Amino acid sequence: MSRPQPQWLVISAGVCAALHVGKLPAALPVLRDSLDVSLLQAGFLLSLVQLAGMALGVVVGLLADGVGLRRTMLAGLLLLAGASALGAGADQPSQLLVLRAVEGLGFLLATMPGPGLIRRLVPSGRLSAALGRWSAFMPLGTALALLCGPLAIGLAGWQGLWLTLAAITLGVALALWAWVPADRLQERHASMPAGWSTRLRQTLTSRGPWVVAWCFAVYSAQWISVIGFLPSIYAQAGLAAGWTAVATAGAAAVNIVGNVAAGRLLQRGALPDRLLLAAYAAMGLGAWVAFGPLVQGLPAPAAVAVRYAAVLVFSMLGGMIPGTLFSAAVRLAPGEHAVSTTVGWMQQWSCAGQVAGPPLVAWVAHRAGGWQWTWLVTGCCTLAGMALAVAARHRLRSSVVSHGAAGAP
Repeated sequence: MSRPQPQWLVISAGVCAALHVGKLPAALPVLRDSLDVSLLQAGFLLSLVQLAGMALGVVVGLLADGVGLRRTMLAGLLLLAGASALGAGADQPSQLLVLRAVEGLGFLLATMPGPGLIRRLVPSGRLSAALGRWSAFMPLGTALALLCGPLAIGLAGWQGLWLTLAAITLGVALALWAWVPADRLQERHASMPAGWSTRLRQTLTSRGPWVVAWCFAVYSAQWISVIGFLPSIYAQAGLAAGWTAVATAGAAAVNIVGNVAAGRLLQRGALPDRLLLAAYAAMGLGAWVAFGPLVQGLPAPAAVAVRYAAVLVFSMLGGMIPGTLFSAAVRLAPGEHAVSTTVGWMQQWSCAGQVAGPPLVAWVAHRAGGWQWTWLVTGCCTLAGMALAVAARHRLRSSVVSHGAAGAP
C-alpha cells in the first residue's frame, strides 16, 4: 500500500473537524424531540463553536506555534473524538452543551495548525494551490454533514452519528500520527513565556494579520447569513424539506470550487487583491439578484430557480476569498513562528463575523417583513471587503513577490 501524502492527511483532519460542526444542524430536529432541547439551548449548541473561536482563536494559535503544530492538531482530533463519543451517551441538554464546548476547543486545536503544517510539508511553488485546497475543509465538511447526517440518523439515530464521527476522527488522528512528520525540535523552544508574548506582540502590531482578519470577517458574515438562512427562505417559498436540505448542501459545496480555483490562480501568478475584488463583487451581485427586486415579477418556480442560481454564484465565486486569504495569512505572518497565531487571529475575526452577520440579517428581514433587503446587509460587507482589498493592495502584492507565490508546480 502506498504511503498517503501528509498534506492530504492534514486536509482530511480539517474536513473531519468540520464534520463535527456540521453534524449538529442535521441532528437538531431529532435532539429537540428526544432530549427536549429548547430553542434557546439549540441556539447555544449551534453557536458554541463560533463563540469559542471568538474567545480563543489567537490563544489557540499561540499554543500551536509554541508546543508544535502536529502535536496540537492531534490533541484537537482526540478531543473531538472523545467529546463526540461521550456525547452519544448524553441524556440531558446540559451534558450536550458542555461537550459541545469541548468540541469547539477541539475544532480550534485541529484546524489552527493546518496552514502552518501545509507550509512545512509542501514545496513553496505549490503552496498556494495546497492552501486553496485546505480552505475547502469547512464547506466540504459542512456539505457532507448536511447530506449524510440525516441518512446516518435515520439508520442509527443521532447517537450513531456521534459514534461514527468519533471513530472516523480517531482513525484520522492515528493516520496523522503515523504519516505526518513530527514537530521539529526548534518549535519546542518557542513555548517559553517570552516567546508567547513576542509572537502575540508581533502579530497584533503587524498590518498583514489585521488585513486578512478583517477581510475574512466581512466575508464570513455574509456567507453564513445567506447559507444559514437558506433552509428558512426556501421553506417559506414552499420547497419540500428534502429538497431544501439538498439545495443548502449544494450551495455550501460549490464554495469548494472557489477555494481550489483561488489556489490555482495564485499559483499561476494571479494578483491576490484582484481575486478578492472579483470575489467580493460576485458576492454582492449574487446577493442582489437572489434577494433584490430583479425577480419580483417572475412566476414562483422561475423566481426560485433564478434566486438559487444567484446563491450558487454568490457561494462559488465567494469561495475565492478564503482560498486567497489563507495563502495571504501564511505569507503576511510576521514569521514562520507566528503562522498559526496569525491564522488564529483571522479565525477569531471570522467567528465574530459569523456571530454578528445572521442576527443583523434577521433583524433587517423582521423590519422589512421579508428577505428582500438582505442584499443591503451583504452589500455593505462587500463594499467593506473591496475597500480593504484596495487599501492593502501593495502589501498583498509584495507578499506574493517576496515569497514566490507564482512559482510553477
